[in-house]
Amino acid sequence: MSGLIVLALRLLLAAALYGFLGWALITLWREIQRQSYTLATRRTPGISLSVRDGDAPPTIRYFSQPDITLGRDPGCDVPLTDDTISTRHAQLKYHHGQWWLEDLASMNGTTLNDIAVTMPTVLTSGDEIQCGRTRLTVGLNSDAIVSPTQRLEKQG
Repeated sequence: MSGLIVLALRLLLAAALYGFLGWALITLWREIQRQSYTLATRRTPGISLSVRDGDAPPTIRYFSQPDITLGRDPGCDVPLTDDTISTRHAQLKYHHGQWWLEDLASMNGTTLNDIAVTMPTVLTSGDEIQCGRTRLTVGLNSDAIVSPTQRLEKQG
């Protein structure tokens, strides 16, 4: 009789163990799906840069990508023609819910609101970035996402 009770207890313990493992796997699967949905729907808020190079009229550029490079290199997102600007001068990055400005070890440095940028710095709307003799005014739009078609319409 005691052998039958031990067998029943073993079966109950095995069923409880498999039930717990099943519950843990289902919980992990749901969490992975939730995280993947969150990452897939995360978007970068739009940013606009008003570029003033000397006496030329300002041009406004709209972006919705999380990384923007500034410099003389034609491959930069914002190519600048000023000779006092490095090939890859500065970078704007969106992370942790904010836009950040970072100087990329440029020769003449980068300033934000007339203060030298020595480490990544948070940007706010209306900030003025200076690279060489070129000034860029930042416009942040955290409520709307700039789509590629909107970007083309606003540039044209």
